[in-house]
Amino acid sequence: MSLEFAYRFRRKAPHQGLRDLDRVALTAAVVSDDGDTIPAGATGTIVSVHEGGSSYVVEFSKPVGALATVEPQHIKRIGLAPR
Repeated sequence: MSLEFAYRFRRKAPHQGLRDLDRVALTAAVVSDDGDTIPAGATGTIVSVHEGGSSYVVEFSKPVGALATVEPQHIKRIGLAPR
């Protein structure tokens, strides 16, 4: 099975939670991997899903390129990943 086939199959699977490249907003302030505080309401893009959704790595534009590992109760989807 090719990676492309697997990706296409995944795209057609029923929606199950947040996915890579979904746009999200914070519902609580979090600390980035570099120690910066990212305020509630900040928006970002999911770049990695851990263990089926137990946490997400989110990239934020401010501070530039900030990454934070965020628990699902601290984010809400504001846009779907391109399909």
